[in-house]
Amino acid sequence: MKEIYHNLKNYMLTALLVLSSSACGSHGNEQSGTDNSDTPAPSKTSFTQGADISWVSEMEKKGLKFYNHEGIETDCFQLMKELGINAIRLRVWVNPKDRWNSKQDVVNKARRAKEQGLDVMVDFHYSDSWADPGQQFKPKAWIGKSVAELKTAIAAHTIDILQALKAEDISPRWVQVGNEIRPGMLWDENVALSGAFYDIRECDVKGLNSTNERVKYPQNTQNLAEFVNTGYDAVKKNLPPKYRYCSHRQCLGRLNLVFKQFKEAGGKLDMIGLSHYPQTHSTKLWQEMNLLALKHISQLAKTFQVKVMITEIGVKQNDSASAQVLADFINKARDMESCAGVWYWEPECYEWNGYDMGAFDKNGKPTAIMNAFQSSTKRK
Repeated sequence: MKEIYHNLKNYMLTALLVLSSSACGSHGNEQSGTDNSDTPAPSKTSFTQGADISWVSEMEKKGLKFYNHEGIETDCFQLMKELGINAIRLRVWVNPKDRWNSKQDVVNKARRAKEQGLDVMVDFHYSDSWADPGQQFKPKAWIGKSVAELKTAIAAHTIDILQALKAEDISPRWVQVGNEIRPGMLWDENVALSGAFYDIRECDVKGLNSTNERVKYPQNTQNLAEFVNTGYDAVKKNLPPKYRYCSHRQCLGRLNLVFKQFKEAGGKLDMIGLSHYPQTHSTKLWQEMNLLALKHISQLAKTFQVKVMITEIGVKQNDSASAQVLADFINKARDMESCAGVWYWEPECYEWNGYDMGAFDKNGKPTAIMNAFQSSTKRK
């Protein structure tokens, strides 16, 4: 599974719904194309320090444990809170081959987050497994459906998860509709059914191991916008009216153009979400990557009049510079009016699936990487 994570690009773009009373709410400008009449002025002091720890239940099942700095075994959700995290992100898959990231798994983890007083973000992949720039495959049960049927399935799945959470008295503060959807979502070889944002070449699809540059999944930006809007509308109808939506895609390159095309196709968003992996670029130093990401945040917020959130960040687990890399970025992002928060992707990981951007050591204790969140908390 290692290639799933290391092939991530340096930035991404996705869709979220955000509670308007938070700093992640929209600016209330008509240019955003969103009804923000219920959204108060954002507060700079409400800065989200989040963590996606979706792997935690599977790790615990395998017998892995977590310890605080003193070596005392501690529940992972409690430990995240102690480390300065104030929100948890949980991915959800439609029909995973095992129970991980299923509806019940997500509800169980969301309940644990609520018990610790942590806010929750739900990250819909709209797939039976990973959805990212190299794979945006339809759930098996959705293959062959018409566009209208796909939209019905998107709405039904979204509502099903939100209602399951509601039954536990859990209202997620954010809902992400689609994961890393720079290349689109719900790909199909039939252009009439495809949700690709641009033509997807065969050589760029994970798992095919192909060098062929022929188009595998043709572009249909209009379908993509309709798929995203279907999830957006389902959330708006099933959560309190002050929730807002954000779009998270790959931010590499001409971001303004990417979002402009999405909006021109009728796509809805209340917030922009980006992923940032500053040590993965082949030629740029992490300092350059941090500055570039901060520049993107500022430019996108100004152009589209919405808040921007880094919904994924990760640094190398065994690099001596990593703690500095993360602290540098969080401290600068937190001082920006346009940035609503930063989320670390799977910090609890150690010796797990070949993933080398966790923030825990081989003994299950947090490393100095996590100090960035505590230092940021002290600066509030």
